[in-house]
Amino acid sequence: MKSGLIRVAAAVPEVAVGNVRKNREHIVRMLREAEDIGASIVAFPELSLTSYTLGDLFRQHHLLELSEQQLGLLLEETKDLKALAIVGMPVASADKLYNTAVVFQSGRVLGVVPKIYIPNYSEYYEERWFASGAQLSEKTVELAGQTAPFGSDLLFECEQVRELVLGVELCEDLWVPFPPHAYQATSGATLIVNISASNELAGKGEYREQMIRQQSGRFVCGYVYVSAGPGESTTDTVFGGHAVMAENGSLLESSPRFLFDAHMSVTEFDLHRLLHDRKLRNTFVAEGPGRTYRRVRFSAAEAEPRFRQIDRMPFVPGGREERDVRCREVFDIQVTALTKRILHAGVKSLVVGVSGGLDSAMALMVATEAAVRAGLDRSAVVGVVMPGLGSTEATQDLARRLVAAVGATLREISIVRAAREHLKDLGHDGRADITFENAQARERTQVLMDLANQLSGLVVGTGDLSELALGFCTYAGDQISMYGVNAGVAKTLIKEMVLAISRDDGVLHAIAQEIVAIPPSPELLPPTGEDERQDTQKLVGPYDLNDFFMYYILRFAMPPKKVLLLAKHAYPEYSEAQLKEQLKAFYRRFFASQFKRSCMPDGPKVGSVSLSPRGDWRMPSDAEAEAWLAELDEE
Repeated sequence: MKSGLIRVAAAVPEVAVGNVRKNREHIVRMLREAEDIGASIVAFPELSLTSYTLGDLFRQHHLLELSEQQLGLLLEETKDLKALAIVGMPVASADKLYNTAVVFQSGRVLGVVPKIYIPNYSEYYEERWFASGAQLSEKTVELAGQTAPFGSDLLFECEQVRELVLGVELCEDLWVPFPPHAYQATSGATLIVNISASNELAGKGEYREQMIRQQSGRFVCGYVYVSAGPGESTTDTVFGGHAVMAENGSLLESSPRFLFDAHMSVTEFDLHRLLHDRKLRNTFVAEGPGRTYRRVRFSAAEAEPRFRQIDRMPFVPGGREERDVRCREVFDIQVTALTKRILHAGVKSLVVGVSGGLDSAMALMVATEAAVRAGLDRSAVVGVVMPGLGSTEATQDLARRLVAAVGATLREISIVRAAREHLKDLGHDGRADITFENAQARERTQVLMDLANQLSGLVVGTGDLSELALGFCTYAGDQISMYGVNAGVAKTLIKEMVLAISRDDGVLHAIAQEIVAIPPSPELLPPTGEDERQDTQKLVGPYDLNDFFMYYILRFAMPPKKVLLLAKHAYPEYSEAQLKEQLKAFYRRFFASQFKRSCMPDGPKVGSVSLSPRGDWRMPSDAEAEAWLAELDEE
């Protein structure tokens, strides 16, 4: 199976200033360690073979001869390894000295990339020794007994994994207005490696991380940065040995700094994600990059996730602080969207069906805040509790208390008699089947719609993104409303939002905690025992898993086997067979339910996944799932 994952290591070796032999030994040891853990690409810092802080010693002919000799030994000692390595060293060519990145694999030099932007300001004075590689006339260089491509116009193209194209740059090349990686990425590079010797200053580490994240996002690429460690000379500057890895705006790894011992950061980059987003963004390359590149072939193998963290709940940030910020931001998007609709329609009230569950709690909180922002009173929001044939007193009580806690107006309208009469008119025998359930869902929707007409109001929908993906909504029932505030919010995120948004109100938060503790249920079937409420997840499967599948299928258009591979690593408590069956069930439900999404009401997009037929998702309602299901059965 093609995983699209490439394992990469950023290695910060111990450094001995000017002791090229020791530095070679340290590099060889770390390269073997990286090979042992299955890294396909290993990057070492700028001038790591000699050390960066040699000053005028770079002019010593002996040092240059020694570094080339030690490179030859390095190639000989690693010719049995498969990993591609990038090591920094000085290289002389045509009466000039260049600060270069030597790219080699299995004892063969694949290419030598010179630094283009040579810093000569503040603590940097590299122009004293090194020339820029911007205007090279030579296309090859003789190095350690080999002839290798030489220049800043090199891209390294993987033979086995077509999506992997490597671009290489050095230190200052990252910081300039028109960096080499900009041209490399727009010419097809998906992974950029920057070998550096950036010294440490107060606040610089965080700034460096931000820049690398931003550049990886701007150019939709993976970015590997590795800098010289604290073993470098401290005559005037200190080096931290910072390794940073980012992918399309997300930070994957950031190593501790100031460690004298060798250390290595390792992760897997997901090329499928990168290529998907490049194809998705038709503005990624509006015109040609204006540069041509020579392509050098190399070998690499795909990997399974081992070092890369696979988020179990991709819609929910992991850290408490980040999660609370996300919840508040999404809430503000929902509230702003609904406020605009209130002002545009000139309505005097908002009508929300309140069940005592997560989705209606979220919609009610959004509605009351939107009412205030639109200049209405909280009491203009009418929370309607509608006991039905499957309702339990516990959840109905929760619903009543919730309406009171947010300051909305409570209305209670039982649908029991109306639903029974309707079923009787149909000649239904009262058994608990799909008609029995959907008749109640549609009766509730009718009550809300007619009440909104009576009050010059607007029905606020409660259904969420997860239910839309699974089709777990009644067509012409809870599937419709006059505005669906939760349409872009996954169930796993709503659970966190209900808690986060209520946290400042002690009474409301206590109710929210009770709501979160109850398994999701439509309460359309009569309880069969004291604790036998209808449980949605027994029918559709765990929402954690379904949201995981939805994210990777819709956000990155990943094939079924790739989704299954990621799920195996994110949810080790399930067997592969269990995950496969649940994923198949998701595909079946998703394909069968498009007709419900094709006529869904307006609602705001809040994240990178949306199923609006007017926005992100356009799919025929009669598409077949067979091809997706069949892939999961292939060996």
